[in-house]
Amino acid sequence: MKDKIGHDTVDTSEMVETPETPQEMADFLNNRALDLKPPYFKMSDMKWKHAIRSALRGENLMFTGPSGCGKTMGVMEVRKALKRPFYYMNLGSTQDPRTSLIGSREAEDGTTYFKPAPFVNAIQNPYSTILLDEISRAHPEAWNILLTVLDPKQRYLQVDEASEGGKVNVADGVCFMSTANIGTQYTATRQLDRALEDRFTVIEIDILDRDEEFDLLQKLVPEVPDEKLDTLAKVAAETRREVKATNPVLNRIISTRQTVQMAEQIRDGYSIMEAIHVTVYPNYDDEGGDQSPRSTVQKIVQKEVDEQDVDSVLFDHDDMRKSRSMS
Repeated sequence: MKDKIGHDTVDTSEMVETPETPQEMADFLNNRALDLKPPYFKMSDMKWKHAIRSALRGENLMFTGPSGCGKTMGVMEVRKALKRPFYYMNLGSTQDPRTSLIGSREAEDGTTYFKPAPFVNAIQNPYSTILLDEISRAHPEAWNILLTVLDPKQRYLQVDEASEGGKVNVADGVCFMSTANIGTQYTATRQLDRALEDRFTVIEIDILDRDEEFDLLQKLVPEVPDEKLDTLAKVAAETRREVKATNPVLNRIISTRQTVQMAEQIRDGYSIMEAIHVTVYPNYDDEGGDQSPRSTVQKIVQKEVDEQDVDSVLFDHDDMRKSRSMS
């Protein structure tokens, strides 16, 4: 079975150390923490300082918010700012939690021995950051295994009863971070166990407004002309406004992940309409005629995208214009 944990080695010589006293922590948060936040990362100063403080204290952090809003980016920016060793585990794709989190028994030359999972080694690395991605999609058995690991008063992993050692303690300063999609609109997610959820400090990633989205795109994909990036930001902002309407037709937004993806496609030669066709439209149902979610998004696009941007450099012009006229 392929291990579902990744390890990103970093130069820890400049690792940000935890301030020793409450006053030193207060001084750090008020005078240094914001300098660690990259200019392209759109998180409020309050939430950024809260995340930095929690990570330095070795507390567990859960980043929540709609799909594609930047939860994983939040984890990455916090751990990069602190220059901590980093481990990644996708709990959403883990079908055998015991093997992935604890280990397995293997036989060699007639001898049976216990092979610990990489996760066992990760939790023994002091001051590391461990991302438990997609925790709301994890198998319930994974939650049960993690209960003692995440409990600040216990902080140990119970390995196989028949193995040597019995328990593996979590090293000092280890910070567990997770991402979660919470809500009935997300398929394949489970209602998080309350005991598990209570072990995390929850940080909700905010949806960007038009100006914030444009600023982010400028910094991430500077090769694309500003007017095209602004168009993407406007289209995305309109879908977010529609989702919040009293009687919304749309039940999902164009996410920041999608706007970044479209900007990268435009950088690679796509027109705006091509990027929208391949990235946005497939996510919206076209049943219901003029009142369908896809028709609603197409009307938003018609309002915001200039006619000259319909022209294609990659795909068939006639097909694109035909699709445009039908919308």
